[in-house]
Amino acid sequence: MKRLMTASSLIIAVDGPAASGKGTLSRRLAQYYGLAYLDTGVLYRGVGWLMLTQNLDPRDEEQAAMTAQAFTLAAVADADIRTPDVGRAASLVAAQPQVRAALLAYQRDFAANPPGGVRGAVLDGRDIGTVICPDALVKFFITASPEERARRRYKDHRAKDASITLDTTLEDIKRRDARDGGRETAPMRAAEDAELIDTTTLDADAVFARACRYIDKSLKVEDA
Repeated sequence: MKRLMTASSLIIAVDGPAASGKGTLSRRLAQYYGLAYLDTGVLYRGVGWLMLTQNLDPRDEEQAAMTAQAFTLAAVADADIRTPDVGRAASLVAAQPQVRAALLAYQRDFAANPPGGVRGAVLDGRDIGTVICPDALVKFFITASPEERARRRYKDHRAKDASITLDTTLEDIKRRDARDGGRETAPMRAAEDAELIDTTTLDADAVFARACRYIDKSLKVEDA
């Protein structure tokens, strides 16, 4: 584990599209630097899952807002929120301004007051470096080609749903990219001061090593 030598708490913002590898990287960074970790996608997936289980349409902005306002992580603690249907629902509710506003405070509070008494947090999502934590000391934007991301997502999901094909997965990835990048509120984009890492031809270890080099160069750290 590395010990932070920053004067204040460290927030690492990790943004990027679906299946780019940002979640894997974020978890490893949090463990390595002794930081709290929040996958903000869980919040939106959780809202989507709750709506689907209540037979509500994720496009219904009023119902989505009410679901988001009442949301707690405990409500989805044992839920399978990693299915393709939940992913599509999450992308739909995430495009709604009232949903994003309802979940904004939760994310900022986690960053400002990370659990466990640690010195900072790693948050991954679509708008961490641009909206949630624009003052984060370190920002990454993790991406990969749509084809590579579809291949990764297909590999993860085919065991759960035999009807999934690589072509339909690629189409879903492209639709999600369009929704996430084209929404009026907090569109997915790289912050101007974010370090861009294209993971198309990199494995998880190579991505982690590159990110650590960037962090160690940006901040004064020492071995614990």
